[in-house]
Amino acid sequence: MMPEQRICSFTNEEIEPGTGMMFVKRDGSVYWFKDSKSRKNMLKLKRNARRLKWTRRYEKGGIN
Repeated sequence: MMPEQRICSFTNEEIEPGTGMMFVKRDGSVYWFKDSKSRKNMLKLKRNARRLKWTRRYEKGGIN
């Protein structure tokens, strides 16, 4: 049986089985993070993944 494929909620990268972390908000929404860097950037620093070059969500040429 294959482990379930998970995608990081911030970087949109695939998470290796047995790694990563799950974050559940009070409203019941679930976020999966590849590492603490992506978790902190989304939750603590409230950054937009589309503006960071190290994420897969980065928009090339979309920033003014």
